[in-house]
Amino acid sequence: MANESDKAVLNSIFNPHLPLGTDNVTDIDGQAVEEEEIETEAVKEAKRLEVLGVQAAESGDINAAMEYFNQAVETVPDRPSGYNNRAQALRLKGDVQGALRDLDKAIELSQGHGKAACQAYTQRALIRRLEGQEEKSLEDFKMAAYLGSEFAKSQVIQMNPYAAMCNKMLSEVMTKLKEGESID
Repeated sequence: MANESDKAVLNSIFNPHLPLGTDNVTDIDGQAVEEEEIETEAVKEAKRLEVLGVQAAESGDINAAMEYFNQAVETVPDRPSGYNNRAQALRLKGDVQGALRDLDKAIELSQGHGKAACQAYTQRALIRRLEGQEEKSLEDFKMAAYLGSEFAKSQVIQMNPYAAMCNKMLSEVMTKLKEGESID
């Protein structure tokens, strides 16, 4: 069984574009989101397969990771986590459309709530941004931010042209103040 430190390491490896600690998802009131999942034997097996998939991905064997994630999804097809993990493996293999389909499915299964939805929205936003779909990316980042992702919140601010302009102006003012120049 993986402890919290192991989970954080795995999360940072599997989600390299997310800052450390993104797995601590909170709801809009800042309360930790607890996902209720009944620990059936099938769920335990799916989790075991996902851990094996992550380990395979860590060692660079994306094909083996895909097999484990496929088995996890087949074991419990209504569990969003399997789709999130498989989406990452698909993305690493260059199958962006397959990754997007799995992220859509994770969002659908999670009903847009909880940690799985937050991660899926964030991952989908990153892919959409890389694909040049800025508006759709911003929508997904806003949803992930609403669900508590600090990374998504920072991306929403960064993608806002007015915020970017204000940040640039503030930076210029601060630089002038540090250098002892007058502010006109």
